[in-house]
Amino acid sequence: MDREAYRNCCSLVKIPRQSYEQFWSSHFVDYIDKELSYSKFFKKYLLPNHPCMFSRRFTENWKCRKQWVTEEGKPNFQKLLQEFDESPVPVANCNAKEYNANPKQVMPFKEFIHYWKEYIQNGHSSAKGCLYLKDWHMARDFPEHNVYTTPVFFSSDWLNEYWDTLEVDDYRFVYMGPKGSWTPFHADVFRSYSWSANICGRKKWLLYPPGQEEFLRDTHGNLPYDVTSSELQDRGLFPHSEEACQPLEIIQEAGEIIFVPSGWHHQVYNLEDTISINHNWLNGCNIDIMWQFLQNELSSVQKEIDEWRNTMDSWHQHCQVIMKACSGIDYGEFASFLKIIADNRMAFLNACSSGDSSDYPRHLSEILTTLGPYHAAFDLQRVAHIIECLLCNEDFKRLDHSTLTLQPETMLQQIRDTIQSTRGQHLLYQE
Repeated sequence: MDREAYRNCCSLVKIPRQSYEQFWSSHFVDYIDKELSYSKFFKKYLLPNHPCMFSRRFTENWKCRKQWVTEEGKPNFQKLLQEFDESPVPVANCNAKEYNANPKQVMPFKEFIHYWKEYIQNGHSSAKGCLYLKDWHMARDFPEHNVYTTPVFFSSDWLNEYWDTLEVDDYRFVYMGPKGSWTPFHADVFRSYSWSANICGRKKWLLYPPGQEEFLRDTHGNLPYDVTSSELQDRGLFPHSEEACQPLEIIQEAGEIIFVPSGWHHQVYNLEDTISINHNWLNGCNIDIMWQFLQNELSSVQKEIDEWRNTMDSWHQHCQVIMKACSGIDYGEFASFLKIIADNRMAFLNACSSGDSSDYPRHLSEILTTLGPYHAAFDLQRVAHIIECLLCNEDFKRLDHSTLTLQPETMLQQIRDTIQSTRGQHLLYQE
């Protein structure tokens, strides 16, 4: 990111997100089939939270596009079996419903491929139901494969940067499913961005911009399992469904990459036998959306167990425990997340000044160098803003700060010191 783009982005992020009305009137997404600068993608899609589609030219050199796909454009079962054979994989049954999702089981990869072949031979049907291999951490399980490269547009990825540091999880997935497999209505984890690349096959996406999902809730406040179901016509059950806009419908072809913005609820169908690479990710552009999501999640937990508030001294602590069990993160871990991101960027900016890059992880070196010091400065400003929000939040104040890896006041001062010390090195714009 260059100096001018950085100045513009810092200005843009301070204004309210623009209305979706103008976007919605056009009812299409931009199709990117030529070179696009990162700064332009940042300004046109990340900050305003707008979807877009990248053409197959952005994936044409990936090994998985060449090795996992036959000349006819179908999944190359023989090659896939050679690579993954007995590997355990998570498989969902698209014909079964369990708490607004599909129940999963773990099976050997070769067993799923055997099922898939039979499913195709039987006219895309099976007594076992429609099985869908999804949320498989292939990149984590087989780091030596290197079958794809994350495009630079999606490389500012705080979510995976943090979990890579912990070495316990990641949000990089492979999906493989037959024609007819699908994913029910949902928004992505922590209201993150996602990008999804079709290695082969075609998908249909139904997307709703943030806020529209509220019209689709039933009388109990629950979101629908399937937005195409005739149940939504029942005004007694879904009283506001007719007020929702029509979903944005997108057909994604083989090789194309869709960018799904933060908080956009969606439902996805495989129109053919399909393989895709999916990442969830966060950065400075949508960290405020994540923070709002976490506040909403905690509020929901507090309302659910409000009757016990006066019966236990540790009620607020229990709310955090329940929140983490339901959402995968609590306020304490969110603070740790912010600390890791800030520490890496402060180390990078200091290295830019001193020429010593030994203080931040080597695997981040290429990404941070490619995005540049202005981007790192932008990231620090966004972290500082969220830390300031934490300091004003009553539930965060109730945490035992002695147990936190992030000491908010100390971190804010460190960020300010870094900005001040690097300003003279012309790393930051002049306010």
